[in-house]
Amino acid sequence: MKIFERMLMVCVLAVSTAAYAQHGGGHAGGGMGAGGGMGAGAGMGADHGMSGSDDMGAPNSTQHGSTAMSSQSPDKVLSHNTAIGGKIQSLTGMDAKTACSGFKNLGQCVAAAHVSKNLGIPFADLKAKMTGSSPESLGKSIHDLKPAANSKKEAKKGQSQAEQDIKDSSS
Repeated sequence: MKIFERMLMVCVLAVSTAAYAQHGGGHAGGGMGAGGGMGAGAGMGADHGMSGSDDMGAPNSTQHGSTAMSSQSPDKVLSHNTAIGGKIQSLTGMDAKTACSGFKNLGQCVAAAHVSKNLGIPFADLKAKMTGSSPESLGKSIHDLKPAANSKKEAKKGQSQAEQDIKDSSS
């Protein structure tokens, strides 16, 4: 399952980065670490940097926009982006910096916040699964906490919502 998520994330990143570059946004490459995907990552779960213990690595100087923002540490982004902080607070009911502490990147946090809201899973429970001593991907965490849910579909939905929020907040 992780391999599939990573492959999906890499594809999503490649397409979104290429599209961004075509619209004058910069280079189509760069920024992904050896960890691969977006994060149920986030990709946002395989994660486009949003789920599980996968990490895209630090963005390079040629990467701009929402893709770079989703892979940055939550503290770094939240210190200067109040729009995404407000969105996180409205989804989780807690201060954005508190909500996102422990996540490897902002994308993971925002995707988890959406999944929590979408499925009625307490955010603290989902966060604990994703950031604890044995971190799990967003999809695996969903499966553990809400076995009846279609974890792949819900992880993808949360990641898409997170990508859109991050894109909107960087405008």
